[in-house]
Amino acid sequence: MTSLLVIGAGRMAEAIISGLVAEEKNIFSSITVSNASNKDRLSRLKLTYGVHVTQDAISEVASHDVILLAAPPDAHNYLLEQLKEVVDHQLILTVAAGIDPAYIETRLNTRTPVAWIMPNTAASIGESMSTFTCGKYVENHHRTIINYILSSIGESEELSAEKVHDLTAITGSAPAFLYAFALGLEEAAVNYGVSRKQARKLVTHMLKGSVSMLEHNGEPQQLMDQVASPGGSTAKGLEILNEQGFTSMLKDAVKATNNHARTHNQ
Repeated sequence: MTSLLVIGAGRMAEAIISGLVAEEKNIFSSITVSNASNKDRLSRLKLTYGVHVTQDAISEVASHDVILLAAPPDAHNYLLEQLKEVVDHQLILTVAAGIDPAYIETRLNTRTPVAWIMPNTAASIGESMSTFTCGKYVENHHRTIINYILSSIGESEELSAEKVHDLTAITGSAPAFLYAFALGLEEAAVNYGVSRKQARKLVTHMLKGSVSMLEHNGEPQQLMDQVASPGGSTAKGLEILNEQGFTSMLKDAVKATNNHARTHNQ
């Protein structure tokens, strides 16, 4: 059996732990979660998921097979300096934006198998669309573990490190853009006299139905044409979006997100 050490106890760490413990056949014989400062959170995770907890992650590394780094990107340099002294070919995973396998391999300076996985917050309900990329020392049995973890929280796609960098904003950050869009529609609905609760229901189910249409028919332009008859009311609304540079604005938001993720972790 395989043992997992999660370094960090934030939302993404909890989402992954929740997905793993919900699996009928969990490949991990034990899961240990570490957090240096928040004992109350560790206690809650232990009570909720039945995991082991510790405030001293480094002392636990030698007795675990897989190490999942769920710490912020700017904590990785210090963390990797500590791990360098104790890692002995364990599989190292990180969920931190901008921290690719080469970044970790260089700092560990060993033939350590490393992978960068990028879930999004929908992991908390088992609906993440995760991207991931593997380092040069990852073998097939490591890949089995990586795929198992990712399948417990949703769907995944393996890409090159460069593509994971490029698509960080699309799969990782764009949910926030979508929520901003939803909030704007809610506010527009409230301005027409419905309650906030009614507005939330209207917008949420509209989005849900639209996503289902994408899943079943798959062609955004064709679906858009079905809604927007030439010269009709919807077409007038799309005209305003085009005039305001809606598509360009999204592309700029993606670019800004990716640039920050890259430069923040150099």
